[in-house]
Amino acid sequence: MTSEIPGKASAIIIGGGVIGSSVAYHLAKQGWRDVVLLERMQFGCGTTWHAAGLVGTMRANESHARLAQYSMSLLAEIETETGQSTGFKQVGSLSIAHSQARFEELKRVASMNNAFGVTQVDMLTADEVKEKYPFLETGDLLGGSWVAHDGYASPVEVTASFIKGARNRGALCLEGVKVTGIMRANGKVTGVHTVQGDIVGEIETDYVVNCAGMWAREVGRMAGVNVPLHAAEHYYAVTEKLDDLPLDLPVMRDHDKCAYYKQDAGSLLVGQFEPHAVPWGHHLNGSNVNGSGGIPEDFCFDEIDGHFDEQMMPVLEHAMARVPMLQHVGWRKFFCGPESFTPDDQFHIGEAPELKNFYVAAGLNSIGIQSSGGIGKVLSEWMHHGYAPLDLWSVDIRRMYSFHGTQQYIQNRVTETLGLLYDNHWPYKQMETSRHVRHSPIHERLVERNACFGEVAGWERPNWFAPKGVQPKYEYSFGKQNWFEYSANEHKAFREKVALFDQSSFSKYLVQGKDSCRVLQKISTADVDVPLGKMVYTHWLNERGGIEADLTVTRIEENQYLVVSGAAVTNKDLNWLARNTPDDAFCTVTDVTNSWAVFGVMGPDSRALLSDVLGMDMSTSNFPFGMSKPIELGCVVGRAARISFVGELGWELYIPTDMARHGFDTLWRVGEKYGLKMAGLHSLDSGRIEKKFVHFGHDVADQDTPLECGLGFVCDFEKSAPFIGRDAILKQKESASWKRKRMVQFLLQDPEIMLYHHEPILRDGEMVGHLTSGNYGHTLGGSVGMGYVYHDGGVDADYLNSGKFEIDVGGDKVPANASLTAMYDPKAERMRG
Repeated sequence: MTSEIPGKASAIIIGGGVIGSSVAYHLAKQGWRDVVLLERMQFGCGTTWHAAGLVGTMRANESHARLAQYSMSLLAEIETETGQSTGFKQVGSLSIAHSQARFEELKRVASMNNAFGVTQVDMLTADEVKEKYPFLETGDLLGGSWVAHDGYASPVEVTASFIKGARNRGALCLEGVKVTGIMRANGKVTGVHTVQGDIVGEIETDYVVNCAGMWAREVGRMAGVNVPLHAAEHYYAVTEKLDDLPLDLPVMRDHDKCAYYKQDAGSLLVGQFEPHAVPWGHHLNGSNVNGSGGIPEDFCFDEIDGHFDEQMMPVLEHAMARVPMLQHVGWRKFFCGPESFTPDDQFHIGEAPELKNFYVAAGLNSIGIQSSGGIGKVLSEWMHHGYAPLDLWSVDIRRMYSFHGTQQYIQNRVTETLGLLYDNHWPYKQMETSRHVRHSPIHERLVERNACFGEVAGWERPNWFAPKGVQPKYEYSFGKQNWFEYSANEHKAFREKVALFDQSSFSKYLVQGKDSCRVLQKISTADVDVPLGKMVYTHWLNERGGIEADLTVTRIEENQYLVVSGAAVTNKDLNWLARNTPDDAFCTVTDVTNSWAVFGVMGPDSRALLSDVLGMDMSTSNFPFGMSKPIELGCVVGRAARISFVGELGWELYIPTDMARHGFDTLWRVGEKYGLKMAGLHSLDSGRIEKKFVHFGHDVADQDTPLECGLGFVCDFEKSAPFIGRDAILKQKESASWKRKRMVQFLLQDPEIMLYHHEPILRDGEMVGHLTSGNYGHTLGGSVGMGYVYHDGGVDADYLNSGKFEIDVGGDKVPANASLTAMYDPKAERMRG
């Protein structure tokens, strides 16, 4: 195999760790020729080599579970294909619980993963845990969970197998070649600059994949691409050889004490995810931190100076209590190495929105070995076909914002994200670091009213409001949390009187120019060539009919539209607009999210309140549903749009940010005599789920179609211009294939049990799907879930009515009512009245 650097390549992969080598292998397997993998030093020398190599299949959603399933199955296949061992040992994995909260989480995760159909998770008693792991102290345990086919592999050998497989299929894999720059032209990647020893060169290419691990942020910056991640100190300890240690000892995780245990060549390795990590490999005020000014240039198979007494020893003390034999053994190695983590503990994958054909596969958050095969597969298919083969929005690089990549943000956040992997994954859990980055223009007004804030896309948003004298702070649990009754009162306010939501975080885009209508007609499923002031609810679809966006489009002027979407999808939406706007179109798109505050005024008394404060006739005859009109709110000139995400009579008021406080104060002053009450985002969600309104990223994404989710009415097949995805939807409609997968709403018959998401759906005891979202329906009187039900014979009212439905909540089968239509106000008479 020649080490000469070629002048051209079909794709260049930067980084020769386990992820980069997997991408090279899978691209070559896809039939790509002239694939080039470039590693700055030696293969696997960054983070890969010191990984623990755990291979597990339990995941937080179905797509991730399928990635893990494929990764595991590939380990045996690639050994056979290449003759290179991966060191995979299928010894099973055990997770233990010595707190009720952890046991509840394990049960819910077990039910969820069993619903995915990817792995089998069994719940164990404390005695059964002892049988699996005899060395454990189990007197205080409640039980645990068991996955028989999990295990561990050798990170170096897995990487070597990918390299050998890639080379056998024609890929060129080179060590000692550093990429020093990214070439680009006309918004597209064109090649890379390289250094090999003293030789400077460049390689032309149409595709670049950033698999640079903890260097991925810097490589991204070469291309003008934001890849937020940061390295932190990561620890494990290894005992001396233990004669009595079984070679088939399972992997064991003690999440509550931040530790995992695995057999390691006759020794026991104790690794950790401590709750307060130490950042590593960065500059601070121009000086070196932890002995380095950034990541050292010569870093290769290196250990780092850690804080062993402060970071490692507390975990080891707990380990010695949990596995008492550790009190009497010698320790061969105390290890500290760097591991990189992303701001939300989700990895980065996909095409960067800033640069066409520049892909990212990085930020694996300590699960790189067990995810490597799946990531290589889906990314290579993404590059080959031009779209993701699974719903990967939760890990799509487009979810990141520019502030996520700032040094201060990621350096502070990594102190928290490492430990979160083993922390309780509570419903509604909020990050604590790198907060207060983006504020609503009325933030101080919300603080004055005792708001408890959550964070989405950097925005501090009021999730609920505490009564006077009550601290607005979460107390987490899997049941009804401390804010449950407060949010219930907010819900009651918009159902019975009137409530005010701060929706300023919603994304807003101004699309204008003489071709703006033509561009939006092609992208939008609904007809947007409408009279001025008309608001249109629509989807943006891909060519396969999958939903890329769920939003509203309002025609402000003949050649000007306001598009309003969710807070978390700004970059995704803007990228979709850019890639689907012809180069010769006279159409510009401006992100005006920060220019407008949005106040949602919702409830039966909203009409009376707004008629008073705005001095307008708000009747349906003068202000019909789906209309947007200019308004005067005190001294503010803004707009009011008649629309509601909670299914009640209501309006959204769009107010310039510089006058938002004045607008709010004016509205609140008049609203007091109508009993106006502040309401948070949790009650907004409880209102929308009662109305069976979908939430993008949970209920709908690019693998779901409008027909399947019950929103086929957004598709106008007769409008002046055919929309993207029209043929796919027509084909699905004509074949009636969409009836085999339909969005169904469920109401639990037990009012005390809480739903969140991914709980299995059972019909007559048989698994038929899982929930995509859940919340409590305070008006309906129980937890409400939404999810797709699958049945080859079709899902219709007869199918629902002829079976007994249950939702599996942590192993408990809870009876539920099922409906294709909204259980609350199915004809939308309250919203449109």
